[in-house]
Amino acid sequence: MFERLRIRNFRGFGDLRIDSLGRINLVTGRNNVGKTTLLEAIFLLSGAANAHMALNAHIIRNQSQGTPPRWMADTWWKPLFSGLDTNRAPEISGSHSRAGGMKLTIRWERPSKEEFSRDEIKDMPAAGSPDRRSLKFEYEDRNGKVASAAQETADKLVVEPGPGDGYAPFSAGILQPGGGDANENAVRLGRLRRRKRGQLLLDALRVVEPGLAGVEDNTASGAPMIWVDVGLPELVPLPVAGAGMTHVARMVLAAVEVEGGVLLVDELENGLHHSVLPDVWRVIEKAAADFDVQVFATTHSFECVEAAHEALGPDGFRLHRIEAEDGGHRCVTPSPTAIAGAVRHNMEVR
Repeated sequence: MFERLRIRNFRGFGDLRIDSLGRINLVTGRNNVGKTTLLEAIFLLSGAANAHMALNAHIIRNQSQGTPPRWMADTWWKPLFSGLDTNRAPEISGSHSRAGGMKLTIRWERPSKEEFSRDEIKDMPAAGSPDRRSLKFEYEDRNGKVASAAQETADKLVVEPGPGDGYAPFSAGILQPGGGDANENAVRLGRLRRRKRGQLLLDALRVVEPGLAGVEDNTASGAPMIWVDVGLPELVPLPVAGAGMTHVARMVLAAVEVEGGVLLVDELENGLHHSVLPDVWRVIEKAAADFDVQVFATTHSFECVEAAHEALGPDGFRLHRIEAEDGGHRCVTPSPTAIAGAVRHNMEVR
């Protein structure tokens, strides 16, 4: 598990330190203070020197794939740099109980090679080529330093693997609000059932719908999909049963996929009524323990904090509040005693 994190020059963060991390971490803070950015930073660090991360939909925030190639770096990559200052390399570092110390540095550089169409060559000014850029990912841990790069060319993006490309210190999954990929969820359930652990998902979904009779992965629609038995004459697709059930299913299945790694959940309370949140936290706690997963989740909801306290106790999770101050950011981590007092007296901790 991560014990400490430090994020420098990444998106809105100039220098953010987070200590005293636990198995389950709940992150709060006002809008635009950097909660999602924290999850993205951890996700990037999990990829080590894998420059494919520069093309990951979670990192470029699902921006249009129709962006003209000559603007991709400015549109997708430049916002990764604090203040859009590409001279300040983002650094994401941490201390991990198993992997030890690790650091990822992202640099904005000239491409090591460039490709041009004939039209571009014909129209190229005498001063030289267009101002293209590449992102270089440099990762360092106890085994040394490795690097790879992603870069623009005339009409596409190219990833140049380095000697450490493909290595990851641990698995990580990030869940944004929404239903996710229905096919992927079904495939994950199939893998879980192959391990004879399918009952785990059924038990989890009964937290939201106690009368649920069954759950299965099925290709009746022509593609893999999760179907559930809610007492109707036929099974229905999981999304039809509600956003809350879909969200719980995604969290459980993702935890199984990143066994031994990190699960990152943006807006954990999304689609869930406050009355079921304590049981949802118990489901997350069990999945984290069963599959040795560290959880980072964000929330805007005081009820979500209350539910974590009720289900896990003040020592069962860590609450981290990100605050903007004096042009920078800091992380406040209340003690278990402070959390218990705040919940008891309905004091603001978000």
